[in-house]
Amino acid sequence: MRVIKILLVVFFISGGVSIIGAQELLIKGSVTDGDGIPLPDVNILLKETSLGTKTDFDGNYFINAEVGQTLVFSYIGFSTIEVVLGNSTTLNITMRSETSRLDEVVVIGFGETSKVKLTDNVVSAKAEDIKEIPTSNFQTTLVGKTPGVQITQVGGRAEAGVKIRVRGVATITGSQEPLYVLDGIPLINDYEGLGGSPINPLIGLNPDDIESIDILKDASSAAIYGARGTNGVVLITTKKGKLGKTKISLNSSYGWSTPTNRREFLNTAEYVELFTEAGLNVGFTEDDMAGFFNIWADNEEDWRNSSVNTDWQNLALIDGGVQNLGVNISGGNAKTRFFLSTGYNKTNAIVRGNRSERYNLRINLDHNVSDRFAVGINSSISKTQISRLANDNQFATPLQAIAQIPFTRPFSEGGIVPNGNTLYYNFLFQEFNADLNANIWRNNLNLFGEYNVVNDLSFRSEIGYDLNNQTEDRFFGSLTEFASTNGFANALSIQNEKYVLNNYLTYDRTFSKVDFDVVLGMSFEHDNRRLQNTQGQDFPSDDLQTLASAGEIVGGSTTKDSFNFLSYFLRANTAIANKYLFKASVRIDGSSRFGNENRYGTFPAFSGGWVISNEEFLFEDKTLSNLKLRASWGLTGNAEIGNYASQSLFGAARTYNQNAGLSISVLGDPELSWEKTEQYNFGLDLGFFENRLNLSVDYYVKNTEGLLLNVPVPSTSGVNSVLRNSGDLENKGWEFVLDTKNVLNENFSWSTSFNLSTNKNEVKALPNGADIVSFQNIVREGETVSAYYLVEYAGVDPENGDALFYRNSELPDGNLDKSTTNNFGEASRIVTGNPFPTVLAGMTNNFNIGQFDLGITFQGQWGASIFNGGGQFQSSNADFFDNQTRDQLNRWQEPGDITNVPQARLFGANGTQQSTRYLQKADFIRLRNLSFGYSFPKEITKKFNIQRFRIYLTGLNVLTITDYTNGWDPESRGDFITNNNLNPNLEFYSAPPAKTFTLGFNVDF
Repeated sequence: MRVIKILLVVFFISGGVSIIGAQELLIKGSVTDGDGIPLPDVNILLKETSLGTKTDFDGNYFINAEVGQTLVFSYIGFSTIEVVLGNSTTLNITMRSETSRLDEVVVIGFGETSKVKLTDNVVSAKAEDIKEIPTSNFQTTLVGKTPGVQITQVGGRAEAGVKIRVRGVATITGSQEPLYVLDGIPLINDYEGLGGSPINPLIGLNPDDIESIDILKDASSAAIYGARGTNGVVLITTKKGKLGKTKISLNSSYGWSTPTNRREFLNTAEYVELFTEAGLNVGFTEDDMAGFFNIWADNEEDWRNSSVNTDWQNLALIDGGVQNLGVNISGGNAKTRFFLSTGYNKTNAIVRGNRSERYNLRINLDHNVSDRFAVGINSSISKTQISRLANDNQFATPLQAIAQIPFTRPFSEGGIVPNGNTLYYNFLFQEFNADLNANIWRNNLNLFGEYNVVNDLSFRSEIGYDLNNQTEDRFFGSLTEFASTNGFANALSIQNEKYVLNNYLTYDRTFSKVDFDVVLGMSFEHDNRRLQNTQGQDFPSDDLQTLASAGEIVGGSTTKDSFNFLSYFLRANTAIANKYLFKASVRIDGSSRFGNENRYGTFPAFSGGWVISNEEFLFEDKTLSNLKLRASWGLTGNAEIGNYASQSLFGAARTYNQNAGLSISVLGDPELSWEKTEQYNFGLDLGFFENRLNLSVDYYVKNTEGLLLNVPVPSTSGVNSVLRNSGDLENKGWEFVLDTKNVLNENFSWSTSFNLSTNKNEVKALPNGADIVSFQNIVREGETVSAYYLVEYAGVDPENGDALFYRNSELPDGNLDKSTTNNFGEASRIVTGNPFPTVLAGMTNNFNIGQFDLGITFQGQWGASIFNGGGQFQSSNADFFDNQTRDQLNRWQEPGDITNVPQARLFGANGTQQSTRYLQKADFIRLRNLSFGYSFPKEITKKFNIQRFRIYLTGLNVLTITDYTNGWDPESRGDFITNNNLNPNLEFYSAPPAKTFTLGFNVDF
């Protein structure tokens, strides 16, 4: 009986539980994304049933369910979530984005595709990859994240230009810059500015407006842009409004900057010791040297007692700061989507007197007029104001102040007026009695309409407009180097505008297991440029700085030029059973820049891929989730040579009696054509463990034919050379990309992206095989473009302190004579270095730990050397009175000394000639970006109607590991003519980049 009673109790209890479990509950809650933004239309299903619901516009839902049942939440682009129900009637869900590497959308020019169907080599960076990096230009946000792409900012100024080289250098005298395309419209990218110090033409673009950047690297992808694809194509896509509740985002940050490096120069005591010794070594007496010193000292105690010890470097390089503020509003419904943003950036550079301010406004609007017809507009306007020292260019920079003698005072008595009694002109006069102010208005507009002719066929028309309006006013007051003219002023005005018309049809259809799409279209571009420069002098007052106050207009000029492009293009893609991929494209480009006989060029491309992992014998493999082979071939061109290079040009001239006349200035070539680049690319994509580990390997060969070079002609023609297609060049290399999701837990995730690329550059052919020598560089068959061509420094003779050089003359057996000489004239120049890196690398690690996030990016370069053009003055063992780097104290002083610094000899030219003494490897590893953030829990932020609130600390150029000591930084470059490869990697008192830390916050409402 006891057993029966127990069984009855168990039965009733279990029956009661069963009855309770069978009761229906009303489950309610909300569904949001990782940023706390409500997600509408999320599918919610009861697992193993047909019952379900969807979230409303605000992300809320209601559903009847039973305890123990499973709710399945699914939404396009997000990870599916399954939740087993308990007794709680409230269930809030946060969905995480899960765009796998293979499902990522890639912009490819006049269309887009997914990585799984991609047969080309395209590298992509999304908004989350470039956000919150404290820099005033978007190009440098890509550093370390784009394999095969070298990105270098020229100098440490706020507005400095940026050099991007895609898969090496494919030209010598043409532009090496890639083609930039913003929302389908090619951009103006011409460097302009007074004094030979160009301003980054794309500085007006706001990085916060960018949704993605896709770089087309191989010819198969870039050939859709034909004559301008050789140097790569950078496709910039701005943010658009998304379906859902209106979202307001605020981003604000403030930071501080310092130079990445400061060099060590002599103090007063060291300077006096070194230069006294240098004078005595060549026959001067101590009294002679005292006489020299007294010329620049206010009084003798300044140098005898070291009572004045000026650090001129600290006057040129200062602490800077960065301020950013941005607000954007986005949202929309099924009919209309919008994105509105405004931004402000203020950058005080680390170079004295240099700063910039930028104001941005963007409106992107998409509207569905009907089910078949959609229209839209992408528009932006920006104003950038730049101030810098009036004489801050590649030949006169504030950093040349380091040459000043340390016992000279920067200011005269009282510390108000700069001291005029210095070895060289005191640059501080520029700060207090001169100005250079630039104003740049940049307007971009793209109006488009798209009509679905039938279900699979659409027609799109785009009208684009790009305006770059730049004015510069430069004034030198009566206390500057223009004192004899009572001041001098320039007024520069440049208007460059481009009109673009794109019309194309897109046919996209799936036939059984075949996906097929084709694009057919045309493009027309018209570019106008007008420049006006006027000069005046003799101003009545330094407070009156416009040319209207000039007593005399001493110069002026106006130029106008224009060019057109007319293009037709066709591209077809086929994917068969998601296994066999084929793509073919052709573009016909016509340009007014080239001769009548070669005005049109044809640029075809082909590529294919085999997704082996989708074959039956691998489809069920649990380890290998992706295996794809890729191959491509294509032709691209380079048309960036100037607008009238194919035509004979005449310029104004004065005859002997001052009558107006004409003289020939350019001898044209009617057969002039594009530089053509043929490129092969072979690739392998591997994915393991459900694509948690992805590896891509690419090998490319890039051959450029018909290099545009100035070929000598008889001077009886009226000119010395003519531009012709003559010469060949080759680039080849490997690229490796490894992406891993190391840990994927709810409270901890860790992902890594590593890339490494190599490049070997070689000149294959030149006109008549003749060398092209330009200063310390040479273009020679069989060598790298613009290889260093220098006398080889051999150190110091330990017996007498003479600088030694290797003779390097050719011996009868073909070897070089490695004996040494102290006579520089007896030494021959040899090819002795590469100005371009042979290896590039980058690695990014992203961590999410609870509410914390951490991002770390390293970059590295190997193989390149830098020639320090200023080293002949600043590291010259006291050859002249310029202050010296501290390593010059290790000079030879007595027989038996072993050192690399020759004996100090004033005016002795002991080893100061152009030689490998001033050439050094510039290998480095840099902690490029560091970002650490904390997002407050949503339970707290929702109390204040805030979807997300995050604070963060970011760092730029945080740490640099390098053996480079010749200059300030291994990435410092003189901003000599930007589009000239004859003298690359030359440092000439070049400012280092800035090390910047910022504190900021993000708020989403």
